Formats: sequence, structure tokens, C-alpha cells
Amino acid sequence: MGTKKGSLKINSENIFPIIKKWVYSDHDIFARELISNGTDAITKLKKLDMMGEYSLPDDYKGKIKVEVNTEEKKLTFTDNGLGMTAEEVEEYITQIAFSGATQFLEKYKDKTTEDDMIGHFGLGFYSAFMVADEVHIDSLSYKEGAKPVHWVSDGGTEYEMEEGTKAEIGTTITLYISDASIEFANEFRMREVIEKYCSFMPVEIFLNKENAEVEYETIDEADLKDEDVVVERIHDEEKDEDQVKIEKRPVSISDTTPLWTKHPNECSDDDYKDFYRKVFMDYKEPLFWIHLNMDYPFNLKGILYFPRINTEYESLDGTIKLYNNQVFIADNIKEVIPEYLMVLKGVIDCPDLPLNVSRSALQNDGFVQKIADYISKKVADKLAGMCKTKKAEYEGYWDNISPFIKFGSLKDEKFADKMKDAILYKNLEGKYQTLTEVVEANGGVIVEEKKETEETEDSAEDIKTTVYYVTDEQQQAQYINLFKSQEKDAVVLTHPIDASFITMVEQKNKTVRFQRIDASITEDAKEEIKEDEKEEFKKVSDSLIEIFRKAIGNEKLDIRIEKIKDENIASMVTLSEENRRMQEMMKSYGMDQMDMSGQETLVLNANHPLVKFVVEHKRSKSVPVICKQLYDLAMLSHKPLSASEMTEFVNRSNEIMMLLTK
Repeated sequence: MGTKKGSLKINSENIFPIIKKWVYSDHDIFARELISNGTDAITKLKKLDMMGEYSLPDDYKGKIKVEVNTEEKKLTFTDNGLGMTAEEVEEYITQIAFSGATQFLEKYKDKTTEDDMIGHFGLGFYSAFMVADEVHIDSLSYKEGAKPVHWVSDGGTEYEMEEGTKAEIGTTITLYISDASIEFANEFRMREVIEKYCSFMPVEIFLNKENAEVEYETIDEADLKDEDVVVERIHDEEKDEDQVKIEKRPVSISDTTPLWTKHPNECSDDDYKDFYRKVFMDYKEPLFWIHLNMDYPFNLKGILYFPRINTEYESLDGTIKLYNNQVFIADNIKEVIPEYLMVLKGVIDCPDLPLNVSRSALQNDGFVQKIADYISKKVADKLAGMCKTKKAEYEGYWDNISPFIKFGSLKDEKFADKMKDAILYKNLEGKYQTLTEVVEANGGVIVEEKKETEETEDSAEDIKTTVYYVTDEQQQAQYINLFKSQEKDAVVLTHPIDASFITMVEQKNKTVRFQRIDASITEDAKEEIKEDEKEEFKKVSDSLIEIFRKAIGNEKLDIRIEKIKDENIASMVTLSEENRRMQEMMKSYGMDQMDMSGQETLVLNANHPLVKFVVEHKRSKSVPVICKQLYDLAMLSHKPLSASEMTEFVNRSNEIMMLLTK
């Protein structure tokens, strides 16, 4: 055919500036688009063969070759798919038909950082113009009698098309890279880009440098393949083996059958671990994983890994990679991946995702929410199932996975309902129990929150059961020992997320109340004051309060005098659960924390010798020192001292020890 010139059939001459400026925030995506188009062409040719409309050679293997020419600033993408005729190039490339172009231009004329613009057009091929000054297409269709076609455009609205010279069926797209995008004319940069987006494409992808020197490798003759180019035959005298020197075999960048495409029965534990290390470069073994494999009502496959997430949940940084037909889309797309699952690592491949043609932006579709709900359900089912059938193994994971499960329960009510019987609480002896078991051990029963339509009148079952908890086993050791001496128990809740989590549990279970172990002194730990002792005890208490307030220099300090059974305890500090919750809530919202110094209560044990000494020797010079020391010791069991407080405490401790030397 003769040379044909024409104008691209578009509704606005401003289309190319828009593509170059607004198509994507990451210009490297052009490689994904062009390779994806080549993959589509190969897939279609295979389907034609399966339908009997075309006959492929027996040794046919779909592949895409990417060649880099740094000197000429040139990139070529070649596939051996079905190719295009001149008419098809005209239809699919030059007649860029889309609706609402004028409205689109008006809507986005003031925007500069949209990453899904191309999706409004369906112009995957035109992403090439983000990095190229000029683009060539050479294509030969599989159709009998088809002639090769050559198409050229420099990024304006003009193009040229003529008969080409391509001799093999398929398409080659050549990009002449612009100076602004010269980085992509580098072999190592292109390898990085292809590995990022196309590591798991269903066709082999080969990258090489154009006109590079031939490399060689030596193999055993028994491993020789028909396509190998033999350079020299060698006999290894030591091993008495025949070897051959061949041109180095090309190695595909793409793993065409990634683990998630296989049935779980085909995968070993080592396969899962190897895949995890390869994809996430994490050499700590995952705790366990969930293999998703669903065909109805939508097609979804994937693997979710539970890493060792024993750090604070605010700093967790998981990665869930989203694929569409093995084409990488993005990390952690919130519309598909529930927020609380993003602390995990994994891959999800859903060919049914309603993407724009760019394969980048999700369309606003209720179907996406169904996918997210399904993923959440599968995770909850897996965890709940493990809790029932592999309890010991599940308990071994619990400390690592509990932040994730609690975060999910806070974010998703359906997830919380499914997980309620699989959430464990570790007690002071290291035993794991469900909430029901914890409450029953305290003589109570679980009564879930009544619906608005249900009767709300109180009953005997509505009596609250207090579940005591510990947030720092070391800091709160004194309180723990007091509890153990009374044969009482508490659960260990050391993670920052627990503060919000227990509030949710209380809301859902109206007869359960959580209280930190140092919120008050339980009645079981105190001696009852006899009636005839109350008046004298009040005088002693008033005197102690006056002495301590004066010594500490705080007339407003809240002090309580108790007869604690454990005579080893001289002083303790308590802070009401309500005030502590308020402080934690303000911290979680980034607000200035409330000063709780006036809300804390100093509890003195009237049975302790030091406290008795203060009462009996109130005018002694030692009393102020003893009062301050008892106060700081109590505070140390409650929270860390400030720098100045700690300095004063250390100096005072040294003074006290010096007294022992006299």
C-alpha cells in the first residue's frame, strides 16, 4: 500500500499534552501498558487456535522481548501475538473514540496530579507518549494474506502509515525516548520497572541490550535443548563427561505460573515460604498464610501472609499487592483491601475487578465492596477455624496476630462478630482464654448488647463482672503480686490498641467491665475495719494525710489509708479507670494529654512498719524523707518518674543509704 497520512480521530487537539502531563503520576507505567497489550495479543492468538480459527505451530511459545538501545535512546517491545492489519491499526490506534472528551477537559483542566486520567479514554498504548518523542508501530497480522504495516507518530495529532517490512506475525512498538525520560533508555532501569509491574505476567518476558556482545555458558550435553546454539563441544577428562559451550540462554523476567495460580494442594510449606521471601524480601518466616481460591460468584485468587507483627500497630507496614490477570495494579488499594488487612503481606489477583482500561483506577462499583467483604470473611473463617481445630498452634501465634485481629474488630463489625469466640486473653500464668472463659472464671456470664427492638429492662444476669487487666507486667509487678496473694487473676493487655479494644468489648457485652489492676485496691486485699476501731483509725488517717501532704508539698494530693493484708506493701498509687481511659483517648487522638497528677490517689498501708513509724514519730527529722521516698516508690510502680523526679529520688536514696553507715 502507499503511504497514508491523516489526523488522529479525536475530539480535541489537546489530547497529547493531557496524556503526557496527566495520564499517570508514575511515568514508568508505560512499560506495564505496552507489555500488557502484547500479552493480550498472545492470549487472543492462543484462543483463536483453541477455537480452530488459526493453527499455531506445535512449538509455539508466547513471549515478549524488550530491547534497550542506550546510544540511540530507543526502546522496543516485541510480541508474537496476533498482530494487526492496516485496517485494525486505523481502528484501534488512530480512531481514538471516546465520549465526553469536552466535558472531561473542562473537569480536569486545573488538575495536575491525577493518576487515573488515561482510564477515561482507554488509551493504554498512548501512555508511550509520556516518555517518547516519537513512537513507531510495526505489525503483521496472523490473517492469511495480511501485509505488514508501519505506523509513526511524533506525539502530535498527525501520523503516517504505510506498508512495513515486518516478516514475523506479531507487533513491535519502538519508542524514541525523550530527553526528560532518558532514564528509561537504561537496561538496569528497565529491568527494575519490568520486575515491578510484570514479574508474574502469564507470558515470558525477556530483556536485553540491543547489539550486546554474545554471552556463553557451559552445560552438560545431556541438558542440551533443540533451540540451544552450540559453539563448542568439550570433554571433561576429570569427570569423564561431555559438555557443550552454548550461547547463554535468555532468562525470563516473568514467572508465568506464580504460586497463587496453583491449587493449594499443589503447594508445599517451602513453596509458600520461598514465594514470600522472593516477593517481599523478608527473610523472617511468616507465621502462617491463607490461600484464597475462588471461582464463583467472581474469580479471585491470592495468598495472604501473617508476618510477625509484634511491634506497635501504628508502625506496621504491610504490603498487599493487587493484580489483574497477573498484571500488577498497585499496593494496598483501600477499596479492595480492608484497612486492617493492610498490616499483612500478600498478593491478590482478581481478573473480574472493574478497572478502567488503564488497569489503574478502580471504577466506583458495588462489586468491589463484595470482593473486600469476601476477603475479610475468608480471613475470619481461617482464623476462627484454627482457633477451634488447632488451638495450641493458634495460641502460639496469638501474641503476634492479636493486634491485627483487634484492629480488624474495631474497623469492621462483621469481622468482629466472626472473631468474637477466637479472641484470646492471656492471664498472669500465661494461659489463653476466651472472654467467656475469663468471665465465667470470675463467676459471671456474658450478656451481649441488646438490640434496640429488644427489651432493655435489667435482670440478675446484667450484673457487671470486672475483668482486671495488666498493661506492663514489670511496672505493675507490685499490684500483680498483691493480686496473686489473694488468688485473684488478671489478663495481660500490653498493646496500645488494647485501650480502644476493651472499650468496644464493653459496648458489645453489657455485663463486662474492664479495670486496670492498679485502678483501686480490691476489697479482698484489705482488712475490714472493726466498728470499735473506726474512730481511732480515722484520727490516724487524718494525721497521716496531713503529714504526707506537708512533706510532699501538695495540699491537694488525694491520699487514702487502708489496712492492706500484705504487710510488705507500704504505699501504692491508684488512678481510676475513667481518668485513665480519658488520658489514653486524648493520646490516641493526638491531643495534649490531661495532667493526671491531681487525679491519682496515694494509698498508704496502715499495717506497714514505715507508715506506723510516721504516725508514731511525726516530729522526727526522718519523717519527711520517709514520706517522700514512699511516695516516689509508689509512683515508680505506677508510671516512670520525670527526669527531675528521678534525679531527686536517686539523690534521696543515696542519703538514706548513707544514714545506714553511721
